[in-house]
Amino acid sequence: MTRTKTVVEQQQLLPLVEHLARVGRRAFETSIPPDGLRPRHLIALKLLSEHGPASQQGLADALSLDPSNVVGLLNELEERELVTRRRDRSDRRRHIVELSPRGEDELHLAYAQLNLVENDLLSDLSAEERRTLYDLLARAIGVISSPCDPADDPPPSPG
Repeated sequence: MTRTKTVVEQQQLLPLVEHLARVGRRAFETSIPPDGLRPRHLIALKLLSEHGPASQQGLADALSLDPSNVVGLLNELEERELVTRRRDRSDRRRHIVELSPRGEDELHLAYAQLNLVENDLLSDLSAEERRTLYDLLARAIGVISSPCDPADDPPPSPG
């Protein structure tokens, strides 16, 4: 009984992070049109906005998604003209993904809406506490380091 109580009394972060993410996702998704950008779209567009064009494989790695799932995600974004894909000139097997001007505009609009949701959701935290929370979460998921290989890097050499 003591061992179980000790485990339960520990501060576990993942359930809190998951709950906050679920509440935030629900609030954001109810605040946008039904065909608006979803969190997975935002993350992909944000990576491209911050780091420039990337290989499709690099984007898959940065998003921690299976490459086949990234193809579906990019198909959705390309259909909406938010990204462009082209073959890499140095390696025709690689695809380079780039944020389009329309994608940049949509990203800014979505982030303005996301700010409103975050302000409501995190209203009990000071600006400094929000910065600290952001820094800790970013460090925990490794976003601070370069998340995807730049498009102009040559592909890794085999073996």
